[in-house]
Amino acid sequence: MEATEAAQTGHAAKYTRNNPYMSAVQQNYRLTAEGSEKETRHVALELEAGMQYTPGDAVGILAENRETEVELVLKALGFSGDERVLDHYKVEISLEEAVRTRLAIGKLTRSTINQYAKLVDPANPIMQLKAMTGPEGKALAEEHCWGREFIDLLHEFPGVLKEPQKLFTVLQRLTPRMYSIASSQMMHPNSVETTVRVIRYDAHGRGRQGLASGHMGERSPVGSTLPIFLHANGNFRLPEDTSKPIIMIGPGTGLAPFRSFLEERQAKGETGKNWLFFGDQRSKLDYLYQEQLEGMHKDGVLTHLDTAFSRDQQTKVYVQDRMQEKAAELFKWLEDGAYFYVCGDATRMAKDVETALLDVIAKGSNGTLEHAAEYLETMKKQKRYQRDVY
Repeated sequence: MEATEAAQTGHAAKYTRNNPYMSAVQQNYRLTAEGSEKETRHVALELEAGMQYTPGDAVGILAENRETEVELVLKALGFSGDERVLDHYKVEISLEEAVRTRLAIGKLTRSTINQYAKLVDPANPIMQLKAMTGPEGKALAEEHCWGREFIDLLHEFPGVLKEPQKLFTVLQRLTPRMYSIASSQMMHPNSVETTVRVIRYDAHGRGRQGLASGHMGERSPVGSTLPIFLHANGNFRLPEDTSKPIIMIGPGTGLAPFRSFLEERQAKGETGKNWLFFGDQRSKLDYLYQEQLEGMHKDGVLTHLDTAFSRDQQTKVYVQDRMQEKAAELFKWLEDGAYFYVCGDATRMAKDVETALLDVIAKGSNGTLEHAAEYLETMKKQKRYQRDVY
């Protein structure tokens, strides 16, 4: 049984999403340089003795809603926050604590619109709200939700919710956010590290931010605490045969689990060859863990290190373009039994990488795309093609 699976049944199993560990923040610093369009941070969190993880696992963060946003919601509802309510487990808490720690007041959802509309007095229907409910109002509701949060709904249609407890039927539960672990426990025995892109944007005249990334980016200085738990991911694992080569495609924060893979192989002195493709916008501003990666390349831990910085030249270059440039050698690695990993954005990057991979296989094997698809299918069955995309 692997360390994490063993840990889940033993000591560390006592810490879950419903019973998290209060972890001290050991490190929290910016990885991207000033001037970058992105704020990406390295966060190290302390672990209690006995808590174990395996490269490929995730750390769950139970973030809280920002106090300023909580105050705005309570004010819009006309409540003080001292009112008593029962949470999802029928535990009595204050309304302020419920809105801060239990309820999702961020991104507006269709379900919230539908539930909120049910509270409208039938004698005084709000037609604009009613038009967004049910299957026929789906398109309208989805359009309305874009870039909006619960506070926007309260400002637009005030005075609908009159009982504090009803918030639990209107709003979804605040759920943990999962972050790929970016460290090997062999190198960092008492901590877990992750790579966080802080999400900030303006929409409908208000500044917004991501729930967990905002919490870690702005409200988690070194020495503060965060409720966390470890989450096993058995579908994203280094090869059991440590001599097998691995190819890792991890642009942006998708690099996180591969830093953990590389640290693990380095700490254990594993002999398998390692090839990393990393990409972001600009090399001077967005090259995450540059010193460590280039050091690993120099030391031979990283056999190949290929980077793609899209904005460093006139024509944008991405990781999939670098794959195409190295097609012949990539195919040779696959023929030698290499494992192929992808981590990061599911909507575009992962699809583009798979398209490039099929192309690499077709070219290398002098075959058709149909043949390449069969080859890839075999790799999947052998667990040699693994993805952690979101």
